[in-house]
Amino acid sequence: MKCRKCDRQAVFNMRRHKLALCEEHYPEWFVAQAQRAIEKYHMFAPDDRVLVAVSGGKDSLALWDVLLKLGYQAGGLYIDLGIEGYSTPSREKVERFAAQRPGAEFVVVDLKAEYGESLPEVAKRVRRGRGKPCSVCGLIKRHAMNRVARDGDYGVLATGHNLDDEVAVLFGNVLHWQTGYIARQAPVLPADREGFARKVKPFCRLYERETAAYTLISGIDYIYDECPYAVGATSIGYKDILNRMEEESPGTKAQFYLGFLRARKAGFFCEQGDGIDLHPCTSCGQPTSAPGLCAFCRLWKTTDRQRVNGCI
Repeated sequence: MKCRKCDRQAVFNMRRHKLALCEEHYPEWFVAQAQRAIEKYHMFAPDDRVLVAVSGGKDSLALWDVLLKLGYQAGGLYIDLGIEGYSTPSREKVERFAAQRPGAEFVVVDLKAEYGESLPEVAKRVRRGRGKPCSVCGLIKRHAMNRVARDGDYGVLATGHNLDDEVAVLFGNVLHWQTGYIARQAPVLPADREGFARKVKPFCRLYERETAAYTLISGIDYIYDECPYAVGATSIGYKDILNRMEEESPGTKAQFYLGFLRARKAGFFCEQGDGIDLHPCTSCGQPTSAPGLCAFCRLWKTTDRQRVNGCI
């Protein structure tokens, strides 16, 4: 199969676009698609400082690479959760990526070093062995991302969520009619409260396999393994169902997601004001609805390892 733009051999074929491209023109197309999404959804401007949450996986590293190539002021944030057999190799991938790009700002939040416990340790303590630590993990990540964005004067927080991720979340929320979550799902979540950064997803229109192709063609070294706690997640099951639908009818996932965005823009899913009064946490200063300490700071309140950052 020949490249659509030249006579060279194509290395990647996108059935939904009926488009095959070579190793030179595919990365160009991919970068252009990301820029198109940034502009279409008014994610950020050239003078905005963007913090990219990087995990060591293909999507987040590809996003950081693309934003740097486009000339944006994009810094990276890696959160070391201390997950045995996973955090160390993924952190090494991110550090190697940053070292190969002189001038790229890079911040590491080491949970164990800064707060005295790893994710598995704090989750075991507060959950007493009840299930996976995913809810605790989400709380920790949100707090770390908001803190670094605030302290580093980043107005925008970017994540590498791709189309497959977005469609799986949407499918699950529609299946269970989680109307609140449906109303808040969007390529851009504005910073509607003081202390929060605007959250954006520049890859929301790109398939996971398209991102994987970009990283491979561009020579980006990433960790292939998923987080061990992700095994058995319902979102993975939803992705399998959607992949089978996509195989039968290319473009199904894009049609589902983009149709949702059009309906959302037309007002079919109106987000209601929650009326929640937010105020600064008395310890870390981040917005919280709880009196006194925020949920993150309360994680460390009962442990004898209380340390640093004023979160005790």
